[in-house]
Amino acid sequence: MAIKHEKQWEFLKRTFEAKQLSHAYLFSGEKGIGKKDFANSLVDFIGCKFPDLMVIEPNERDEKFGDGGDIKIAKIRDVQNFLSYKSYNGGFKGVIIDEAEKMNAEAQNCFLKTLEEPKGDTVLFLITSRPDMLLATIFSRCQQVKFFREKGQKDSPELVKKEADILEQIIPVLHADFAEKFKYTKGIDFQKQSATEIIYVLQKYLRKDIIKNKKILELTEEISKKILFSNANPKLALEILLMEI
Repeated sequence: MAIKHEKQWEFLKRTFEAKQLSHAYLFSGEKGIGKKDFANSLVDFIGCKFPDLMVIEPNERDEKFGDGGDIKIAKIRDVQNFLSYKSYNGGFKGVIIDEAEKMNAEAQNCFLKTLEEPKGDTVLFLITSRPDMLLATIFSRCQQVKFFREKGQKDSPELVKKEADILEQIIPVLHADFAEKFKYTKGIDFQKQSATEIIYVLQKYLRKDIIKNKKILELTEEISKKILFSNANPKLALEILLMEI
């Protein structure tokens, strides 16, 4: 089996073989470099398979937990319930939380209790491109494994196209009048792209001239945190950001 990120793989493989796996890992690194695929390969390697594996990810169309692109407390309570049962296969129980930074404030505080009271042979994997958006108490209770873009590795065609589409739509709006900015935010389908995705693409664009755009970048960071850590309306938050640019 060909595994990307060989150094990280060898480290975790040796840790597992020495029976020294941590109960929680934080896989951090930029988007689109294979962190989730790596986590899936690892849980398979340690013998954690269905029904002893649970995967959590943001889902804008999730009718049970609501829309908005975040991970709500109900999903974390499902994780706690899942971990309360013994392993079906007699080995590890595993949980993968993709885009963990999208846990809202309630979800993060709830998840913290799971980290503070690990049960049996349980291993949790938090996957994120924005570890700074996680509570410091969550960050400190996970063992960090950092991932970097490998030589020659490129973004997936799907991600490149999605980000290009977002950028094409938002650039003309940046210096438009208030009416055009309201029209832009009103026309966004938040079931297809979240406000945090739009802000992330905007930040990548603005970082091309960090000195010139320093104040705007600081504002995008502040707005992004409000969306993730409060009950702020994503559409309204994006409107406020565009009004300030």
